[in-house]
Amino acid sequence: MIAAALAPAKVNLFLHVAPLQPDGYHPLASLMTFADIGDRLELSAADTTGFDLEGPFAAALAGEDPAGNLAWRAVQALLARFDVQPPPFRLKLIKALPVAAGLGGGSSDAGAGLRLVRDAFVPQAGDDVLMAIAGELGSDGPACLAARPVMAEGRGERLSPPPVMPVLDAVLVNPRVPCSTGQVYRAYDVHAAGAADRPETPDAFDDVDTLIAFLAACRNDLEGPALGVAPEINAVLGALRAAPEARLTRLSGSGATAFALCRNAADAAALARRFEREHPGWWVQACRFGGPWPDPS
Repeated sequence: MIAAALAPAKVNLFLHVAPLQPDGYHPLASLMTFADIGDRLELSAADTTGFDLEGPFAAALAGEDPAGNLAWRAVQALLARFDVQPPPFRLKLIKALPVAAGLGGGSSDAGAGLRLVRDAFVPQAGDDVLMAIAGELGSDGPACLAARPVMAEGRGERLSPPPVMPVLDAVLVNPRVPCSTGQVYRAYDVHAAGAADRPETPDAFDDVDTLIAFLAACRNDLEGPALGVAPEINAVLGALRAAPEARLTRLSGSGATAFALCRNAADAAALARRFEREHPGWWVQACRFGGPWPDPS
């Protein structure tokens, strides 16, 4: 193996969304952060060049043409832009995150693939080139390439530094049902009651309590529409909001993954263990929010 990279789960701590504009996009304002868990990308020398897929959620992508995978598309775009023909290699995606989960999995996979292939074969490619390719693949692309807390506006491509924040202990829960982003936005458009307002923030949140109090006054404008698309989310949100360890519960992105912020790592671990026991059909992960996180060895 040449190298490996973490493709961390993206989480929207808040997501404010405005109605559809004439250009076909929804303006938004979102405070994004990244978990210390996610998919894994591995780059290896090989006899033939290609893309491989493994992991607990690989089956959800098994019927997909590899040429359509965001990570593989990103890598091919980078090589083509610099007309680089590297020696044969394999790019392996170990899919550990649920698919269509509101965690930016595909965009994060693309970002990890770009970093790996740039370092191995295209060192002359600057960060601006990688950002441009990531942006062409989706609105979350630039933020997921950076994989660190960021304030996103516009279509998601206008990034600015967030306030300084403490690392957050959290639990991610998904009912193991996909939730189509397109369907959620179409459901949102029926009423379009949100706005892309960016809350006023301090330069820094000194502690978890202050940050949670701030986030409690924010919202995810896609939560209501997502409940209509994937009703199973109701049970997840209800169970998390009833949990004594959960200090703030919210849907991430367009769902179907919800997160609960906890006081400390012990509370997050206890909540995750109990949910794994009481809800064996759900995907449950204790984690930390922040970033950037070190790549796996």
